[in-house]
Amino acid sequence: MPDAKPAPPPGDYVLGTGDDELVRLGFQHQVWSATAAAHWERAGFGPGQTLLDVGCGPGYATLDLARLVEATGRIIALDRAPGFLAHLAAAARALDLHQVTPQLAELEEGGAWVPPGTAHGAFCRWVLCFVKDPEQVVAHVARALRPGGRFAIMDYYRYETIDIAPPSPAFSRVIAAVGASWRAHGGDPDIGLRLPELLVRHGFVLNEVEPLIRSARPGSALWEWPTKFFRNFLPVLRRGEFITSEEEAAFAHAWAERSRTPSARFFTPPIVEIVATKA
Repeated sequence: MPDAKPAPPPGDYVLGTGDDELVRLGFQHQVWSATAAAHWERAGFGPGQTLLDVGCGPGYATLDLARLVEATGRIIALDRAPGFLAHLAAAARALDLHQVTPQLAELEEGGAWVPPGTAHGAFCRWVLCFVKDPEQVVAHVARALRPGGRFAIMDYYRYETIDIAPPSPAFSRVIAAVGASWRAHGGDPDIGLRLPELLVRHGFVLNEVEPLIRSARPGSALWEWPTKFFRNFLPVLRRGEFITSEEEAAFAHAWAERSRTPSARFFTPPIVEIVATKA
């Protein structure tokens, strides 16, 4: 199996930006929306503020943040995928959320997204694990925030310790392949372990660094979250030669079997929730 894999097309990322991914991301946000809302409350996000949604994707969190800051606030939604931003712009217009500003941005490249000291806060969820230079993104956020501004981050650490009960070698093989595919595209599924030091290096004070793992039972909304992910991503792994057709079929069988087993449980990838303040 070759070590190097082709980079995703410009404006795309390893999980893709097609219609299936739009649907999956919408469901993902719904499953994790309560966690995000609690995170935003701890970060002090609220009415009248200017917030950055860094790596906003199609903007499901952006729309909730827009309601949170109300018409007197502003959400600057940054992403490198034009299709995602077009989806967000249409949704914001339909909902009459004029406080949303979609902005095309290469998160790691030089140049300011906004004038320095513009934003009261920034949110970044499951983005830094995919970029090649997360420190550059942290540096950009530090410049964009005013003193006292809060940076709220949710991201993975030790992603490949994700697990299922009863255990399955086929499941473990696919999870290892997911991690390998992210690394081949320049990402880091363990980025959460590096973030506290990166934040302090760029002038942040750590308010909160907390782990989060959830468990799901078959038939629950949280169980459907990985179901949709694997349905979309297994063919990508196979085409990229990270898994074989036989490994894909073995995984599908193991997952279907556990989906019919009431005692089965899925344990989410470990996540770190961070709130940091710009000094």
